Amino acid sequence: MIQNKKHNRWQKKKASIRKKVQGTPERPRLTIYRSAKHIYAQIIDDTTGKTLVSASTLSKELRDEVKNVKSAMEICKLVGKQAAKQALEKKIQQVVYDRNGYLYHGRVKAVADGAREGGLKF
Repeated sequence: MIQNKKHNRWQKKKASIRKKVQGTPERPRLTIYRSAKHIYAQIIDDTTGKTLVSASTLSKELRDEVKNVKSAMEICKLVGKQAAKQALEKKIQQVVYDRNGYLYHGRVKAVADGAREGGLKF
């Protein structure tokens, strides 16, 4: 029962953020999802509803690098950098950051920092 209340609270936060944050073709939305073991980043154009770029700890490009890194923060930075690299290849330079209901702290902040280091502006 407690888990259900937590999930509902997270869903409400997520919905209130999504009312304010919209991705456009010029400035798509960079959203993240974190699970207990992995972290995922996607760049989405909300006008067409298409995912333009995706990166995660499970992606083929990062699998070998993730094994060598011990810190969860460093792994999250790698995911952010990978998303930025793929975005720049598709000529996406500016994004809107959607923290997806999570606090801007820890792993969520590390993904944002990695994306900034990779060259994205938000």
